[in-house]
Amino acid sequence: MTSATTPLATALALGDDALILSHRLGEWAGHAPVLEEEVALANIALDLLGQARILLSLVGDEDELAYLREERSFRNLQLVEQPNGDFAHTLVRQLYFSTYQHLLYKQLAAGTGDFAPLAAKAVKETAYHRDHAEQWTLRLGDGTPESHERAQRAVDALWRFTGEPFQPVEGLGEIDHRALESDWLTAVTDVLQRATLTVPRTPRSGGWAAGAGRQGLHTEPFGRMLAEMQHLHRSHPGATW
Repeated sequence: MTSATTPLATALALGDDALILSHRLGEWAGHAPVLEEEVALANIALDLLGQARILLSLVGDEDELAYLREERSFRNLQLVEQPNGDFAHTLVRQLYFSTYQHLLYKQLAAGTGDFAPLAAKAVKETAYHRDHAEQWTLRLGDGTPESHERAQRAVDALWRFTGEPFQPVEGLGEIDHRALESDWLTAVTDVLQRATLTVPRTPRSGGWAAGAGRQGLHTEPFGRMLAEMQHLHRSHPGATW
């Protein structure tokens, strides 16, 4: 259980990130292009779900937080709620997020804050998630003309959501967000260039182009996803299995 000093807003934000992306990846069940990826995406989804359960349990009842909150109460990044699209779109979304999450957890694990123990355990998981996404981005970007085109389309479409992770989060004062963003940009740029993909021009006008999920403002697809995720629980309140 959490201590009185544990930053609950941080646990909620990071827990929601993991929960929502876990659900998005779970949507690939039965639809992945090859059996190996069916298993890989399911395993990544389960890793994220495990992180979500731990983080949300620091805030309250994990089931109530997942299934009974309204849309405006979720604090996940807008990036993770974006629809799967095609396989390239899913893998580029994963590249953007898992690179951020791995770098974030490395910083947290090196510190002495409330999230250091969780981060220390999650670093290995997020390293695998990041490597999986990197390898697929390289294969798709430097593959066939069709895979290259789809990967580039995903890179461009999702780029505007990549600024939000580096906005300061309550309770993460120990994190150097500028260094985190710089490291992320360097790492992602390296992968995209090796994949023969063009790095988008950062759409800056006093900041990045999109992102208010941390304030409870979400994109249109999120409401539909949330309704599907919460349907069974809300249809049978109090049921046990």
